[in-house]
Amino acid sequence: MDVNQALTLLGGLTPQQFMRRHWQKKPLLVRQAMPGFKPVLSRSELFKLAAQQEVESRLVQHQAKGWRMKQGPFGPRSLPSLAAAAWTLLVQGVDLHDTRAHALLQNFRFVPDARLDDLMISFATAGGGVGPHFDSYDVFLLQASGRRRWKISKQKDLSLQEGVPLKILQNFESEQEFVLEAGDMLYLPPRYAHDGLAESCAGEDGKAQDCMTYSIGFRAPKQAELAGELLQRLADFHGDEENPGHQLLYRDPSQAATETPAALPSSLLEFAHQAVHDALKDPSALACVLGEYLTEPKASVWFEEASQPWVARHAGGVCLDTRTRMMYDSEHVFINGESYRAKGADALLMRRLADQRGLALADLRKASVSAQQLLADWHEAGWLFHPATPG
Repeated sequence: MDVNQALTLLGGLTPQQFMRRHWQKKPLLVRQAMPGFKPVLSRSELFKLAAQQEVESRLVQHQAKGWRMKQGPFGPRSLPSLAAAAWTLLVQGVDLHDTRAHALLQNFRFVPDARLDDLMISFATAGGGVGPHFDSYDVFLLQASGRRRWKISKQKDLSLQEGVPLKILQNFESEQEFVLEAGDMLYLPPRYAHDGLAESCAGEDGKAQDCMTYSIGFRAPKQAELAGELLQRLADFHGDEENPGHQLLYRDPSQAATETPAALPSSLLEFAHQAVHDALKDPSALACVLGEYLTEPKASVWFEEASQPWVARHAGGVCLDTRTRMMYDSEHVFINGESYRAKGADALLMRRLADQRGLALADLRKASVSAQQLLADWHEAGWLFHPATPG
C-alpha cells in the first residue's frame, strides 16, 4: 500500500496524514468512505455464522426491565423477531470465517498487522444498540447498510453503571451527533465515549433496510498482561527440559540456621532478580516471544490439513489462509505462534509473503530448498494454499 496516496476511505487523506493527524488523537467522519458499499454478508449469512459453535456472538436487548445480554451460538429460532425493536446481534471475528470480510479488512493495513484485530458485524433492529460506552482501542465504524445515529463525547467521566451485563457509561453527555448511512465511516480513538442507535430506513425500492455496522477493531494489550505473558514465554524459551542438569537452580550453602523462618531470604530475592534480568537481557529472545504471542491464533481458530498436494511451482503461487497471522522482524519470521530464523533472499521472500499475504509463481521459483520445505509444511498444516487457476 502506498501510504502517501490519498484515499477515499480516509476522506482524501493519505494514510500518513491520517496517522499523523487523527490516529489516537481525534475522531474523523468520512462521508462515502466506500461509495456504493454493499454488505459483504447478507442477513441470513450473518445469522448462519452466529449459529456456529466456533463463532463468537452476542445478543443484546434493551427492554423496559433494562439491559439483557446472551452469549451465542444462536439457533435459527433463538433470535428475536425482526419486527421486535431494540435488539442487536454482534458477531465477532467475521474475517476469520469469511473471505469477503477478510478482504475488506485488508483496506486498513496501513496500520501494522500487530495492531489490527478483527471485523465485527453488528445487526440491529430500530432502536437497537449496546448503550453509551467506550473502547480501550481504536475503531473504524463503517455503516454497511441502513442507518445508525452516533453520539460521541470526549468526556473524562468514564464511570460505569452498576448491575448491568454491559459496560455502559453512567453519565454520558453527547458533544457531537452524526447519522451514518451505507458507505459512511466514523473513526474513534481509544476511550472516546460513543452511543449508536439503529434507525428505521427504507431503500430506493421502498423496502426496509437492515441496519448493519462493521467495526474494524485493533489490539491494545495492557502493559501488565503483556509483561506476564512475555515473561512466561521467556521462561519457556530459556528452559531446557531435555537437559535439566543445565538449568541453574537456587543454592544456599551459606544459609545459617534461622530464628525467623517466615522471613524471605535476601539471597533468594537476589536470585529472582537475576533470573528476570537474564531472561530480559537477550533482545532477540524478547522479539521472538513477542512475535509468537502476536501471531498466535485465537482459541476458536483451527486449521484443516491440506486436501490437495503441495506443488513447488504452482501456476497460481500460494496465498495465506484468512486465519493465518504472519509477521516478521529483522531476524525472524513469525506465523501462527511459531518463529523461524530467516536471513538473506529467503528472509526477503518470507517478508513479501507476510506483507502481501501471497506469493506469485515467480517468487516461488526463487525459494531455496529449505524455504520450499517450510512452505510445504505450512501448506500441509492448512496455513496457506494454492489458489485456483483459470481454466
